[in-house]
Amino acid sequence: MTTTTKRSRGGEKWTPNPEGRRVLHILSEEIESFEEEAQRFRNGEWDSMEFTRFRLRQGIYGQRQPDRQMVRVKVPFGGLTAHQMDALGQFSDRFAPLKKGHLTTRENVQYHHVLLSDTPEALRLIGDAGLTTREACGNTVRNVVAPPDAGVSRDEVFDVTPYAAAYARYFLRHATTQNMPRKVKTAFSGSEQDKAITAIHDVGFVARVREGRRGFKIVVGGGLSIMPRMADTLYEFVPVEEYLKTAEACLRIFNRSTEERKSLMKARIKFTIAREGIEKFRRMVEQELEGEWAKKTIDLDALLFIEEEELDAPGPPSDFTPEPSGDDEYALWKKENTSPQRQAGFNLVYVRVERGDIYAEQWSPLGEIARQFAGGRARIDQQQNLVYRWVRDQALYDVYLRLKELGLAEPGSETIRDIVTCPGTDSCKLGITSSMGLNKALGEAVDALNMDDPLVREIHIKASGCPNSCGQHHIADIGFHGAVMKGKGGQVPAYELFLGGTYENGDVRVGQRVRARVPARFAPRALNAIVDYYQENRESQEPFAKFIDRVGVAPFEKMFRPYKEEVGPLDREHIESYMDWGKTVLYKLERGEGECAV
Repeated sequence: MTTTTKRSRGGEKWTPNPEGRRVLHILSEEIESFEEEAQRFRNGEWDSMEFTRFRLRQGIYGQRQPDRQMVRVKVPFGGLTAHQMDALGQFSDRFAPLKKGHLTTRENVQYHHVLLSDTPEALRLIGDAGLTTREACGNTVRNVVAPPDAGVSRDEVFDVTPYAAAYARYFLRHATTQNMPRKVKTAFSGSEQDKAITAIHDVGFVARVREGRRGFKIVVGGGLSIMPRMADTLYEFVPVEEYLKTAEACLRIFNRSTEERKSLMKARIKFTIAREGIEKFRRMVEQELEGEWAKKTIDLDALLFIEEEELDAPGPPSDFTPEPSGDDEYALWKKENTSPQRQAGFNLVYVRVERGDIYAEQWSPLGEIARQFAGGRARIDQQQNLVYRWVRDQALYDVYLRLKELGLAEPGSETIRDIVTCPGTDSCKLGITSSMGLNKALGEAVDALNMDDPLVREIHIKASGCPNSCGQHHIADIGFHGAVMKGKGGQVPAYELFLGGTYENGDVRVGQRVRARVPARFAPRALNAIVDYYQENRESQEPFAKFIDRVGVAPFEKMFRPYKEEVGPLDREHIESYMDWGKTVLYKLERGEGECAV
């Protein structure tokens, strides 16, 4: 492979070896400052709330466990190199007691239970690999997401990767975005299929071309949590030369909003849009763009991050393992976990990561697969999976065999078995239930289903440990969020359900709420009941979301209401109903002050 360095269109030095690349600028002095200030805090020299704000901007988030931190690593557009995957594995081994990293629906990598004293060294480790935690938390512009097939998709208008990276670069350390009323989540999609789900984001960009000119439809005001709403269209088309300035105008207006600073629980930009209306907000943006600040020139070419990935793509292999005939497991994996790219002869390979957890011993082998078969790169998607690109047709079986050795060759990417969940009470202060424990229980229930039904396989399940929807449960076919109910013997962990949500092909909708709570231990039973009722009563080839549109949720409310009485008293026969999944103690609601709104 050549190592010649050349100048790319984005002003970025580019070399075919991606190991040394970094999307975001990393400042060693910031880590040194954090180390000093963390020591001052441990010495009692910092006000706790003020230090928390400072800590959050560095991507260090407090957990429900005292003196333990969650470290959130930003991965713009989900893009990783093999070298970065090695570093993430070293982080898992050296600093994460559970020896794992967690892929999130925001395309971040999170580590839990990390000691505050260890964080500076951990930040240097990933910083040396070109990764940062800066502004991964706090009231900032959070990690920017894009579809894992950006640049190789068959339906995209153009590759949004360089523009997503430019947006992330532009707003990192930007004076306007250091302490906004609340966080801002951003997504870029390459086509009207909206694979990055811009509709649920504070700010979203959908690629469009008009008269040969690149640009974006810009949407604002989406979000889930306590008031789920879809984003409104701010502009149908803004040329790429103006998208950063238009976004800045939106964030400047949001940052000045005194109304949103009155209640941190109602401080996202979606509340601004809901109150003012999109027409008035558009006029506010246009007025903002007349300000003196808007006369500045933004050097977009210098901000764009362009990698010529195709030049790094592996050549036709001279030695490869032929695909076997009669291997049903491989055939199913190939059908559900691979997809042809726009570029002939190449494929995307989706690695289904159970509960989003990649363990220390898996990271470097996954990086080696990237080096050998995928041009040295991989991406994270919002389904909490890892995705390889540029895998040759002839190499698919070898990739499968390598993944099988790691325990990561399970089929079912983007199917009912690919269950998404947030960490829940395992670490989050706001968690009400153990959504990770629920994931395992639901996965076992799905494994016992008749999976020959293709319409059942298309169902998406998502769960969150509280109503905040970090697991995006609102837009799942079957969505669970943590709750609590009162049993005869005390508190019972439970779930509320949303049915019929969707987020495919540009159709993004919140599911219908089922007004009957389900005890956590009965959740797999409820899932079976939902699937059985769907199979027995659907019309021919009727997808689950369309089925719910037609029948509503009343039949399921009737099914689930008796569950409460079945919890029974707190005795030996019913004690498990008073315990959460994966726990061995009686359940007690313990919800602290979350730091998202600090």
